[in-house]
Amino acid sequence: MKRMAKIAAAAVIALGAGTVTATAACNGDTSTETVLGAGSGALVGGLASHSVVGAAVGGVAGGLIGNSIGHSNNRADCRRSARYSSHRQRDAYYVDRYGHRHYY
Repeated sequence: MKRMAKIAAAAVIALGAGTVTATAACNGDTSTETVLGAGSGALVGGLASHSVVGAAVGGVAGGLIGNSIGHSNNRADCRRSARYSSHRQRDAYYVDRYGHRHYY
């Protein structure tokens, strides 16, 4: 029962660290997600197997998963940024006294 409690606590910590909100940036940087994934994977793998090999395998797997999550977040951020800027460009205009639209 003690072992299961440790694994459950490690999973809660890993999920808590993985759900930390980050600043939306379309810069291609996935280092934060990779590091969080590798750390939580190593923690869970080490506690589940009670060995350094399990921690290493968990760290590598967690790093790969975190990296793919980071790439997915960057794609979503880039889409959101492009959508916002295209709406903003269309909305930025004024109408002169002759009824002509002039865009900024």
